[in-house]
Amino acid sequence: MHQTLEELEDEGVELHAATNGEEALAAIESMRPNLVFLDVMMPKLSGFDVCERAKKVLGLNDVYIVLLTAKGQEFDRQRGVEVGADLYMTKPFDPDGLLMKAREVLGL
Repeated sequence: MHQTLEELEDEGVELHAATNGEEALAAIESMRPNLVFLDVMMPKLSGFDVCERAKKVLGLNDVYIVLLTAKGQEFDRQRGVEVGADLYMTKPFDPDGLLMKAREVLGL
């Protein structure tokens, strides 16, 4: 996914990556990005946990969070809604669709 999004760097977008959920949450809290893509299955904290803490504990409702997952069951989608995700995408996802959504959210 990072490789797909690198195209946005040419449009002035700064990309940051985290290796686990704790790093992701710390980065979200300190950087307050406009857009975050979270994998549901991450070490230390899941994408669900990171999203919930960012949206409900830190109150960062202006951060657009997309949860990415291989789990397409309705239960998982509902969990994404419950934790405050703005969008839930099931893998494999279309790289062009991912870029289109990122550009839309970022106003590019």
